[in-house]
Amino acid sequence: MTNAVPFATLALAAALLLRMVHPQRPGLAGVAATAFSWLALTPLALLVALPGATTPQRAAVGAALAIALLARDREDLAQGECALKLTWVLAAAFALSWAGESLLALAAGTVPSLEQWPALALQLDPYGLWSAALALTLLAGVVLVGGAPFHFWLADVFHGARAWLAPLVVASLQVAGAALLAHRLEGIGAFPAGAALVRGLITIAAAAALVGGAATLASQRRPERRVGTLASLQGALVLAALASDPGREPFAALAPGSLTAWGAHLALALTGAGTLARFLPVGAPAADAPAVLFRRHPWSGAVAAYSLLSLAGAPGTPGMLLWLSVARRLALTRHSGLLLALALAWIVAFAVTAEETRRAFGSPSPRPAPEADVPWPARAAMWTAAAGLVLLGWQWWVV
Repeated sequence: MTNAVPFATLALAAALLLRMVHPQRPGLAGVAATAFSWLALTPLALLVALPGATTPQRAAVGAALAIALLARDREDLAQGECALKLTWVLAAAFALSWAGESLLALAAGTVPSLEQWPALALQLDPYGLWSAALALTLLAGVVLVGGAPFHFWLADVFHGARAWLAPLVVASLQVAGAALLAHRLEGIGAFPAGAALVRGLITIAAAAALVGGAATLASQRRPERRVGTLASLQGALVLAALASDPGREPFAALAPGSLTAWGAHLALALTGAGTLARFLPVGAPAADAPAVLFRRHPWSGAVAAYSLLSLAGAPGTPGMLLWLSVARRLALTRHSGLLLALALAWIVAFAVTAEETRRAFGSPSPRPAPEADVPWPARAAMWTAAAGLVLLGWQWWVV
């Protein structure tokens, strides 16, 4: 199993570097705010590094911490709006999922999920009770992974939150959602009727997430929102992997293969891509001059583009292995419809990110480089994320 702690630590270090870019408040208030930021980011990094220890309660605590971080700056209206959206979306999802957990425990007569499936297989309870309860238990996980139509909150966070905060908030919540789904469905093979119901439900959710995410990505113009939508496609990969075999861990076909591998890649790729998006032009034609980052620091722009391309599964990136592992799994289980949706989403994601990278590099221009500079902590964060992705890909390919 991939040890994600070093990679989550790299993502945390990159977040702290990006935090240095923003001006600090004078006096003791500024020191306290900075210390709170550093302390609050650590448990979010732990959610990424240790998905196996995630429970519904810990996922809810992580969501509450993310909302508190987004809402703490009263002068930033965009962050406050993100916090409000996350509050009503996640609170409703957790409430309905906990209601489903209670109903399922009532129907099975036991709380642990591994004990519930054999009890429900006896068919002592009406179909309507356990089927509705089982569907509700999956809601929080589906919302947290951010597949369409719940993908709006990821784009909103990248658009409205600061560069040092958005990647870890999104990655931690998505990893928590994937872990909740995997834990909820563990051992469901002992209940064939429930496995068939879950397979149908998650297949619909995965298809909607892939097609809806691809359509949204193709229509967006802001680089930050494109990064958020690429993150939603990563959540769609989890749903597609679970739809092929609900009782099996996502990305099990990837050596060494686990949620920790996916979470480590997600945190690093979102950090590099999210930082890059802050320096890209919005809706500028390809004939324009290159962005400031690529004029003054082309190598930093190149390594940041590597993170962006990895989210889309471009060849030569570790993200390619994630997309291929899910495609192979869908092919082996003969999910041709989902495989077609996955291929469509990959083509759109790769085309959009390649065009974004080409537009960022721009056309040769005789004009002098702009005077504005890119702060060194931002460039260091890009290099940190890219180095983590290279190490992660090397570990996957070698092992």
